[in-house]
Amino acid sequence: MARLSQELIDQVRQSVDIADVISQDVQLQRQGKNLVGHCPFHEDNTPSFSVSEQKQFFYCFSCHRSGSVFDFLMELHHLSFPQAVEQVAKLGSVTLPSDFQANDEARQSQAPDSQQSQLIKLHQTAMRLYHHILMNTPAGEPARRYLKKRRLTQELIDQFNLGYAPKEEVLKVVLEKEGHDYQLLRRSGLFIENRDGSLHDRFFDRVMFPLKDGQGRPVAFSGRLLQKSADSPKYLNSPETPIFNKRRLIFNFDLAKKAARENGKLLLFEGYMDVISAYGAGVSNGIASMGTSLTDEQLSMIVKTTNQLDICYDGDAPGQNAIERALKLIEASPVANQLRLRVVQLPTGQDPDEYIQQNGGARFREYLKNTEETPTAFRLRYLRQGLNLSNQAELLSYLNAAIGVIAKVSDPVARDVYIQQLAKEFQLSPQNLQQQLAVQVKKQPPVAVPNPTPPGEQWSDDSAVIPGRRQFNGSQGQRYGRYNRKKHQATAQPAPQAVVLTASEQQSLALDQTERAERLLLVAVLHDYGVRAQLKAMPDFDFIHDQYRHLYQLALNYFTEHDEYELASFLDYVDDPALKATLTQLDGLDAQAALSPEAIDDCLRIIMQKTPLTQKIAQVKLSLQEAKARSNQELITQLTVELIELYGQKQRLKTEETS
Repeated sequence: MARLSQELIDQVRQSVDIADVISQDVQLQRQGKNLVGHCPFHEDNTPSFSVSEQKQFFYCFSCHRSGSVFDFLMELHHLSFPQAVEQVAKLGSVTLPSDFQANDEARQSQAPDSQQSQLIKLHQTAMRLYHHILMNTPAGEPARRYLKKRRLTQELIDQFNLGYAPKEEVLKVVLEKEGHDYQLLRRSGLFIENRDGSLHDRFFDRVMFPLKDGQGRPVAFSGRLLQKSADSPKYLNSPETPIFNKRRLIFNFDLAKKAARENGKLLLFEGYMDVISAYGAGVSNGIASMGTSLTDEQLSMIVKTTNQLDICYDGDAPGQNAIERALKLIEASPVANQLRLRVVQLPTGQDPDEYIQQNGGARFREYLKNTEETPTAFRLRYLRQGLNLSNQAELLSYLNAAIGVIAKVSDPVARDVYIQQLAKEFQLSPQNLQQQLAVQVKKQPPVAVPNPTPPGEQWSDDSAVIPGRRQFNGSQGQRYGRYNRKKHQATAQPAPQAVVLTASEQQSLALDQTERAERLLLVAVLHDYGVRAQLKAMPDFDFIHDQYRHLYQLALNYFTEHDEYELASFLDYVDDPALKATLTQLDGLDAQAALSPEAIDDCLRIIMQKTPLTQKIAQVKLSLQEAKARSNQELITQLTVELIELYGQKQRLKTEETS
């Protein structure tokens, strides 16, 4: 089996964003420079898990686990280091040596994994070819005019890698010239196979939308006709392949999930053009569900990213019907209680793309912000479609249906708000409506015990009516227990909040001056070659505490293979979890302050003063123990006096440090 070089391991690590990998298991939200969430390694009611995108490491302030993307996968999924490297390499499309096999399981699956990589490369080639034809050839002129008419800028076209499949067959010719295997081309979904086994381009005369996986790699295409045709669908999608399953793919998810960490929600649009137009208008957290209803697999992807989903479909009647279908589908899903649902109602007859073109991006962003409504509020309005509420019979029918909708809301205060609104609008007695509501509520099936989600509807969350309320379950025990995946999948996680240390926790983190000096000096060692050379030239120097001594030795080994320090890379050098935690804590110190000559001299003076004293005390204690074993009373007395004097020196030094 091939041994991976450190250079290749670094390349694999740098090929992914650690936040993207961790967010597949942990819901992360932006808090300052970092992302925070609930730690997957222990019971964590208060979010204590932090991820640094800038430095590519994670750290839990509670259980103190930390490390690089490899450490996370090893710890959570019980992988070996080679297995973790192999998994990250797949996510980052990094090719490992052909004879590298992490274990027997990898050996058995080597062919399918190799096929997956090749299929992705085929789609990358196709994406570049279609984009080139769109932007740089006469054949792409009709598609350019269409996109210009839709007000798509060059920047947007490039961002989403839009392309054009011409009327002539070009993709098959290009890929055959590159020498790709016939069977691979058959399985790619890019071609149609005739009865005689010959292959032909699947897409002709269509604007091409690359469909990308969560890592931003193209795995399929959707082609839109430029001219309507009775014989061809408006949109033609790739068939399912070894790398494309439409139930597990969300359009623009690779970009939207990063934006969702910033603003805490995703926006569900009906079509690709809505998502792209919204992106151009500064709304980068938009997604679309591949022209089909949302699947449980897609919803699972969503709840790992955020706990709020806004549905923003067209403002016409079909759009309203689609919103109602989407709400019912989501409410019936296994993850329904982990999502807070909202609806954004567009003006009648407009879709997001049209609204943006008519009103501009700033107005659209403002509209999305100010017109969110709960699913119940949407349904109360949706029930009015086609009704003449001036007609008494239709009004009574509507009120009865509306009360049935309100009865499904689990929060009694929210129910009361909706009843008051109905009473005010139609000038009715709230008491009479409440009586009828009570009858309907009794007919509702029993509601399950609430889990740690914002209170509200059984269907969804109406917490906007009663802001700020939160309920939490679970024990603070089992601090270092294994992650209970089933439990965490069945319950939603409250929005991350700032970690607040108690006074006792803050006191436990206090360090004496000697240990602070060791930490600062070790930071200087990690960031400056001159300091490393200075310490190497001091044969009598050593760190006092074992953890810093070990990290110092590891650092010297690390710099035999690296010119510069990188925390995520160095973490892979460290096996001991306690040392990883210490190393992560060191990253919070001011490296520039530690590198000043005065600071280095002070650190050395403190450590060099205390090191001989500590060693002398240990030596005298050992001699005293031997004297007691020999019952040498005279030596016992002499060593005891000496030990008392040494402890006095240590106490005076400690007093000076405190001063």
